[in-house]
Amino acid sequence: MFVDSHCHINFPDLAGRLPAILERMAANEVSHALCISVELEKFPEVRALAEAHPNVFASVGVHPDHEDCTEPSVDELVALADHPRVVAIGETGLDYFRLTGDLEWQRERFRTHIRAARASGKPLVIHTRAAADDTLAIMREEDAGRAGGVMHCFTESLAVAEAAIEMGFYISFSGIVTFKNAATLREVAASIPLERILIETDSPYLAPVPHRGQTNEPGFVKHVAEEIARVRGTTPEIIGAATTENFFRLFAAARA
Repeated sequence: MFVDSHCHINFPDLAGRLPAILERMAANEVSHALCISVELEKFPEVRALAEAHPNVFASVGVHPDHEDCTEPSVDELVALADHPRVVAIGETGLDYFRLTGDLEWQRERFRTHIRAARASGKPLVIHTRAAADDTLAIMREEDAGRAGGVMHCFTESLAVAEAAIEMGFYISFSGIVTFKNAATLREVAASIPLERILIETDSPYLAPVPHRGQTNEPGFVKHVAEEIARVRGTTPEIIGAATTENFFRLFAAARA
């Protein structure tokens, strides 16, 4: 079995055909999925999906790319996370690729999420793009390791992965690991400890080969597992079992 540790099935591309998506999850042996919040305004949709489907979990947070939305406070995030189906804080982090200029607001938002994760006892889902040094620095300054979490849709170097793992974080690979130009990322997937790996789709984005160019969905996460198995010289079944166990170890509230 496989678990999609990061998806956005509340987005319009997927929400309108959710029954079929859940059926394909089952057909592809994807037992669970974590639906990720990107802004507080849409969080009720994410929570409702988790409440309605026993194999779907939710997070609460505000994506670093979202400027024109409600800015979360620590207390608000902690209160919203106090729900049995909400298992994580995030998606949070830094993104210097899409946005430029004075991004101090982004760094402060990241700090808010880390503090909320520590206060709530729920792990972080971290997004970092073109900002690895600042991301790791803030994680250290805010003692993010006390909360733990995952570096989602990982595309950074082995050194960055090892630094995050040293703080107790997991590394999650998306469909990008199957892309032709992702040789360096595959080296990371082959090198880090299996007990620190998660798999995800980040759907509706980044569909893996052989579905590249299509709308991504949780059922496609098995192709991520297949590619990681290939580069590690093992089987998809072993990768599936390990990453499923890793998911429930990290997101302990999902076991309840």
